[in-house]
Amino acid sequence: MITYHADGVKMPDIKRRETTAWIRRVAAEHGRKIGEVGYMFVSDEKILACNREYLGHDYYTDIITFDYDEGTTVNGDIVISLDTVRSNAEKYGKRYDDELHRVIIHGILHLCGINDKGPGEREIMEANEDRALELLGKK
Repeated sequence: MITYHADGVKMPDIKRRETTAWIRRVAAEHGRKIGEVGYMFVSDEKILACNREYLGHDYYTDIITFDYDEGTTVNGDIVISLDTVRSNAEKYGKRYDDELHRVIIHGILHLCGINDKGPGEREIMEANEDRALELLGKK
């Protein structure tokens, strides 16, 4: 089951059924099935507090993914700062809706085992994001 919640921000205008079906399709392409995934949309201040409390990081970010996977079943909590998504969309000349979907699937790709911190990993992540967005018709 995939759930969507907002804490201190307005729930983004996403088509939940379509988004959920898309997330399941992307996970399946990576040999995974969706178990329990919770999305929490928050402000910059809330994600900063989360980053400090759970990861010991003192900076803003667009997304934090907590991985509770069990084998090939994707389970996790994904916290997304809508403030940072909006500022990144402006910074990179993207539509807010497109950037939001990129971040939504970025968390799922992390849960599917794709990383973006090591050498060459960012390019692999971006290629997977682009393929996923094509499935949704956003690329």
